Amino acid sequence: MAIADEDDRPKKPVHTIGEDLSALSIAELGERIALLGEEIRRLEAAMKEKSSSRDAAQAVFRIQEGRR
Repeated sequence: MAIADEDDRPKKPVHTIGEDLSALSIAELGERIALLGEEIRRLEAAMKEKSSSRDAAQAVFRIQEGRR
């Protein structure tokens, strides 16, 4: 039962913006760059999706305004 409690705890972020990097190895820095690159791509995809939804909604409103 203690194991389940440990799994429920919030996980420490892999990287904190602005943290001291001097103790990290080149390999660790490379791993962080790869993880952050994946996160950037995920964020960009979310932005694109939200932008597409917004553009579609704006187009609907423009069509409705034109019919008045």
